[in-house]
Amino acid sequence: MSGVKLTVSLCVGFIVIVVSMFVVSVLRPEQLTDEEMRARGVFVLPQPRDIAPFNLTDQNGQSFTRDNLEGAWSFVFFGFTQCPDVCPTSMSILGQVELALRDASGEFDPDFRGILVSVDPDRDDQATLKRYVEAFSPRFTGLRADRDQLAPFARQLNVAFAKVPLSTESVAPTNSPAVVEADRYTIDHTGNIVIINPRGHYHGFIKLPHDVETIKLSYQTLAASF
Repeated sequence: MSGVKLTVSLCVGFIVIVVSMFVVSVLRPEQLTDEEMRARGVFVLPQPRDIAPFNLTDQNGQSFTRDNLEGAWSFVFFGFTQCPDVCPTSMSILGQVELALRDASGEFDPDFRGILVSVDPDRDDQATLKRYVEAFSPRFTGLRADRDQLAPFARQLNVAFAKVPLSTESVAPTNSPAVVEADRYTIDHTGNIVIINPRGHYHGFIKLPHDVETIKLSYQTLAASF
């Protein structure tokens, strides 16, 4: 009789293990392999890089330093509020990623952080930056600084940017050469989304074009293995 009980117990235990493994596999967030991430334009550095001290200002006028990057995965895009295409598209995608993560868990994921760093400090003042970034998510962070502070920070993350004057035709005399107005310019800038890990280290980047599912799965993959 004891042999029968032992057999039954072993069978029940085996069934419990199998069911548990099935439940875990179903509930575990989908993840990507290294090859799949690279194929989707997501590149993880062989060794995450420390970031030297910096001091920026957020959309609420508060100081933002390296310490503020710790404790969450930051997906950082360098852009500007008057950007006509790439910037609003990429920020909208980050906002959609945040919503997709919420829909999957029922609440906003505190470990996912969207950040816009303005590369146009002359026009993107605090109020402008706040309206812009919070239109994509009230939980997102907007950062700005003078160029002498911003440039070293951007270089650490392999981001380049430059002001490009826009010319306009003079209204008089007719057929006069194009002239450049001081307040007419755009900004050329790197379009990567920079990934910073919860230790505040530069962890990798995501190339254009950006995609909601790619960023979501990449975040889930990185967070699960960190």
